[in-house]
Amino acid sequence: MAVEEAAPAKLNLTLHVTGRRADGYHLLDSLVAFADIGDRLRAEPAARSTLAVTGPMAADVPAGPENLVLRAAALMEAPAALTLDKRLPAAAGLGGGSADAAAALRALHRLQGGALPDSAAVTALGADVPVCLAGRACRMRGIGDILDPVALPAAPLVLVNPGAACPTGAVFRALARRDNPPMPETLPPLGDAEALADFIATMRNDLEAPAIATLPVIAQVIDALAAAPGCRVARMSGSGASCFGLFADIAAAGAAAAAIAARRPGWWVRAGTLTCGGDAPRGAAGSR
Repeated sequence: MAVEEAAPAKLNLTLHVTGRRADGYHLLDSLVAFADIGDRLRAEPAARSTLAVTGPMAADVPAGPENLVLRAAALMEAPAALTLDKRLPAAAGLGGGSADAAAALRALHRLQGGALPDSAAVTALGADVPVCLAGRACRMRGIGDILDPVALPAAPLVLVNPGAACPTGAVFRALARRDNPPMPETLPPLGDAEALADFIATMRNDLEAPAIATLPVIAQVIDALAAAPGCRVARMSGSGASCFGLFADIAAAGAAAAAIAARRPGWWVRAGTLTCGGDAPRGAAGSR
């Protein structure tokens, strides 16, 4: 028997850096959602865990023990032959590695049973793994370990990555201040795509300015999205370099993606939909 799990792109629609702990971990307040664009993971029972990486982005992903998929499998103590179909750019601010690890946890939970790891173990894999394991829109706080589900509308979007790495460590080091204001304690109603875009436009990604200073092409990506007809808001996701634009309708998103890809053939460009997500898998760690 084999099982497959989706590993959708994670988007930080907002990202406020609100502090830094004594151990160096940054405190965040972020509205996180997912797209119907991402990787896929297949798991089959085996005597020991192995990982094969396929897909258009396979060359950028290590298949050794440092890969988060194998680290997740080790946590589950459930050996399996794992195949990762890698379609998201690596180290791109889309939570790809974390989404892959979460997909591995879900797949092995389905395949061989047993409890999912506790919150501390999941967070130790990476700050984005808990929200990726929850698999639905959340307000993410703390170091990524405090998750409050949020109802968000589906919305057409375009994802763009310029094909250049933006090192997370360098971005955080270039951050001007680490005690920025959080989002409002109570979020406004976000019942439709227009209301969501309007809210995002009033919020921030505090890593956007230092990321642009580190990798100036990010500003070009944001400008290209913002200038596309029908774009309601354009922002960088995570620590970069990927950016997203929310669009008025699917046709506008598709046209924008085609136009940007034609002008910038070296960029990774995809049109899709911001998904509402569902309930976390039974026993998932990291939510409250």
